[in-house]
Amino acid sequence: MPMENISGILNTSFPTPRDVTPHSTAHALNIAAPIAMTIDRIVTPVWYAISAIGNPITMKIWLSKRMRETNSSAIYIGAIAVVHYVFIWLHLLLELHLAWDIKTVNYPYVCEVFNVLYITPQYLAPLLILGFTTERYIAVCLPFKKETYCTVRRACILVLMLTVLSLVLGSVQAYIWTYNFERDLCFFRSGARPFYVVWTWISEMLIFAVVPLVVLMFNILVIREIRLLTRRASLRMHSDSCMLGASNKTSTVTLLAVSFYLICTLLPATIVYTMQSVIRAGDPSIRVEDWTSDPQWQLYLSYFTVRKIVEEICFSNYACYIFIYYITGSYFRKEVHKLLRCRKEPSRQSGASRSSRGQEQYTLVTTNGKHELTEPL
Repeated sequence: MPMENISGILNTSFPTPRDVTPHSTAHALNIAAPIAMTIDRIVTPVWYAISAIGNPITMKIWLSKRMRETNSSAIYIGAIAVVHYVFIWLHLLLELHLAWDIKTVNYPYVCEVFNVLYITPQYLAPLLILGFTTERYIAVCLPFKKETYCTVRRACILVLMLTVLSLVLGSVQAYIWTYNFERDLCFFRSGARPFYVVWTWISEMLIFAVVPLVVLMFNILVIREIRLLTRRASLRMHSDSCMLGASNKTSTVTLLAVSFYLICTLLPATIVYTMQSVIRAGDPSIRVEDWTSDPQWQLYLSYFTVRKIVEEICFSNYACYIFIYYITGSYFRKEVHKLLRCRKEPSRQSGASRSSRGQEQYTLVTTNGKHELTEPL
């Protein structure tokens, strides 16, 4: 059975098949790159566990009726949690195949369908964060247009449109890949490989490089505008203006944390992925046991090990947003405590208590199209 050149977790469509050895991927790499495989088998299940618990909690809180009806940003955050939750189960199927040598996706029709489903959430997650970031930019830098564009209805429509767009982009994989009966694995459809190379560079560099850079640009503009608002409020010494500056500044913490986390976990994975076109595997005729003695294989295996470490760190992107929400949002913390029964919440809060916590309340963006709603995060 041919070995497969493992593609990046975050930004590739599927492992690129390559005839290098009769051994399976898992067997060959266990022999030639044991450190990389050990990291893969130990760290990945940790991310699965965190994601399996954290994403449902995030979905429940952000997509609750209260948040869903009044907070447009909650729609994006909840959708991101859904996408991440779906992706980890799809990734599990691939992980069982590549790391544990368990046949899961190498079947007729399953191959094509899996490739489409596997890449779609990887496209969708960065696009949702781009939508979320754009909305924050409008709310902070173009406040007079906020009531027009930053509404729950528009957020729902945009999420649906981005989902369809991602599915359309992902559907191309059904043309590229097909089940090869002779090889007993997913392989390039006849004549599709040249198209695959071009499509991968265009689509995946656009989603996994350009989109994070655009997010970074919007974040810089938002930070700059908040600093200007805060400075003006300080100069005017007007209490209302001061409160507005503080509110805007606080409301952006969650967004910036999520956006920068995306950038920090997506760009490194993209960089190591592009390096695979430069660092080639060694002579396919060499026995697996002798790979570590061959200079070209040594270079490739060193690259593969570094790449696996980077990918494992970047894979946390699909599991760890709950910690960002918990650290930066008081409302989210309170709801998590309720869910976990870590503390008893008072049935009612006095007006004085609410007033004392007034500075902690803010909106991620939101509005219902008529007025601004302040939510404690």
